[in-house]
Amino acid sequence: MFYKIIYKILWLLSLPPLEILYVWSDLAYPFVRRFYRRSLVRKQLKESFPLASSEELKQIERKFYHHLCDLVPEILKQLSMSREEMMHRVKFVGLKPIQEGFAEGKTDLFCYLGHYGNWEWLASLQYWTNDYLCAQIYHPLYNKFMDRLFLEVRNAYGGECIPMKLAARTLVRRKQEDKKVFCGFISDQLPKWENIHHFTPFLNHDTAVFTGGEQMGKHLNAMMYYGRVTMPKRGYYVMEAIPINHDSRDVPDFEVTDRYMQLLEQDIIAHPELWLWTHNRWKRTKEDWMNRKTNSERD
Repeated sequence: MFYKIIYKILWLLSLPPLEILYVWSDLAYPFVRRFYRRSLVRKQLKESFPLASSEELKQIERKFYHHLCDLVPEILKQLSMSREEMMHRVKFVGLKPIQEGFAEGKTDLFCYLGHYGNWEWLASLQYWTNDYLCAQIYHPLYNKFMDRLFLEVRNAYGGECIPMKLAARTLVRRKQEDKKVFCGFISDQLPKWENIHHFTPFLNHDTAVFTGGEQMGKHLNAMMYYGRVTMPKRGYYVMEAIPINHDSRDVPDFEVTDRYMQLLEQDIIAHPELWLWTHNRWKRTKEDWMNRKTNSERD
């Protein structure tokens, strides 16, 4: 009952045009920038762009917080946004080679994404195709209310949300059912210690990365792509499918993951304000990881 009441309130709040909702974003911006993880954002920006001047870093910070505040009304708007408006605001390009790959007998495509632009709106890809199932791997949220809310919004597009722990089993089952699956992985967050197996250079850091997507992709011999997101103007996004590898089974370990991180890094350098700098991305270092491995081997 509580969930239904809150959902209805949020739905009513989402009804004004997005341009009106952006007024809330503009009003919230100075407070969010002042009080929400500003020291962490500044620290990570300075470490990632050591050659940037203080004024350049402040400019990135200002643009980032403006974009971060915009994400709230954009995600809220999903509760009532029509199919037509979503397809007007989000475009997908570079899909022809994917369709050709599926036509040639491939059943799986893994698309690496980042917390860049508006990643929530990208779940609307299913609106654009009936040729394959659009799925996304997600980490369940600790907050049960928010987890239920986000699942309901994402599932509204007709795709499938797959919990990380069930990803391998579910994707194998879809392959056995001979279903063509376009599966999105948002893989730029920090893995837990037990899930760290590889570090790669990224934004002037040795960076721990998730490798589970690559391992599953090799097992299924999936086509591997990167989803390059651009924002032509406020409230509009384009995702371009960039091929990494069409036959992943024989690719050397970590090559796909490294290439994904390189492509994401290029996009962040081009438009750093569109990445999620409030995530404490580098709190687990390679040095600490190696020390833990050494201590574990001794035990």
